[in-house]
Amino acid sequence: MSIGVTTLHGVSDDLSLALRLADAADALTMQRFGALDLRVETKPDLTPVSDADRATEELLRDLIAAERPDDTIMGEEFGETGSAERCWVVDPIDGTKNYIRGVPVWATLIALTATWPVKASSSITLGVVSAPALGRRWWASRGHGAWLAVGAEPRRLGVSAVKQVMNASLSFTEWKDPQWDADGRRPGFDKLLRDVWRSRAFGDFWSHMMVAEGASDVAAEPELFPWDMAALIPIVEEAGGQITGLDGGSPMVSGSAISSNGLLHLDVLDYFNR
Repeated sequence: MSIGVTTLHGVSDDLSLALRLADAADALTMQRFGALDLRVETKPDLTPVSDADRATEELLRDLIAAERPDDTIMGEEFGETGSAERCWVVDPIDGTKNYIRGVPVWATLIALTATWPVKASSSITLGVVSAPALGRRWWASRGHGAWLAVGAEPRRLGVSAVKQVMNASLSFTEWKDPQWDADGRRPGFDKLLRDVWRSRAFGDFWSHMMVAEGASDVAAEPELFPWDMAALIPIVEEAGGQITGLDGGSPMVSGSAISSNGLLHLDVLDYFNR
């Protein structure tokens, strides 16, 4: 999905680069999506990785190095290179399990941080989430709103106005994730599932992007890495929402995430911190 960046609102040189990076990643990931010769291995943490994950991150690293040679790069597959404060954080394919099974819910995540490591979410200056198999791309830069392109003219995003948990739509990734059992989170999560109006396991990046769109009201994940969430944070926040860890702190520090329309945030956090 190529975006005509010159027609977009608030496009800095860095955001223009991030959108072009997403174009390049989309071309590669779509070419390999559903390929019969896709090679899949198991990493030491027992999660899968495909040759498309590695090839996409290598491509992004090469393009960033050519355009921003002084910046640090942090990626899921090849770790951290460089020592500059500015850092590009990339997840070549968020949703690899979907990707290797032919499920179209996966995306390339690209973020730029003003400081690295990230302590405060405000230091993440932009985020791009590109899901070419869904035909959707989300992006945001600080002070210029959050945007969605679905093949047509991009539209500005805004979160929902739902104020009560009993009226909320909740999205999550996987009920049986063992991290819900960590620190006594399971009872609170199960009660939240019972109390909301509706729950669906859309999963991964999509849960949080639908909060930014106003299609869902809350998204929750018990375990995330920096590359899983850096791009999501400015999009949710620029759409008017709130995103923290399950403990209420910075998601980049806590390693978990709850995103919401902001109106529900303290009530949802209470389920995990009573």
